[in-house]
Amino acid sequence: MKAGRFFNGWTLLAAILVVIIITGGVVIGLKYGRSQPIEISLSPAPALEGKIYIGGEVHNPGIYPLYTGDSLEDVIGAAGGITDNADLSHIELIISEKGEVAALQKVNINTADAWLLAALPGIGDVRAQAIVAYRRENGPFRDVNELLKVAGIGNATLENIRDLITVGD
Repeated sequence: MKAGRFFNGWTLLAAILVVIIITGGVVIGLKYGRSQPIEISLSPAPALEGKIYIGGEVHNPGIYPLYTGDSLEDVIGAAGGITDNADLSHIELIISEKGEVAALQKVNINTADAWLLAALPGIGDVRAQAIVAYRRENGPFRDVNELLKVAGIGNATLENIRDLITVGD
């Protein structure tokens, strides 16, 4: 009988120790296991609106409006999509720093197609065709001021596009 009592006492003691260890683990886990919630706040993305130049292997390179929420796909779509010759393994996107003025690519009035000339402010399809016809009849323009000889282009129109055009590269 002593052996049975010995095992009953040790069994009871072991059971009490197991309960104490489990209870202690639960208390410690509850006390130290709960971390404070982490608050993550993201500042809203800056609104990008304005104009963007799209060039390279797109169907209609030029300056297009950029609205908040526009994706790269939207911008390329505005330029008529990419050409069949486009190399999609190398795409470069250049965004100028805030306050930095990106140099615009000027339209060469000696080599530009009529659709590109028509995109210039105040030119349109009729004047663009007149520029191409003048160039065909008289050879390349030597100076941007020579545009004044084209029918329908006056001083106001020339001054409006002077910073957007060139006769050289």
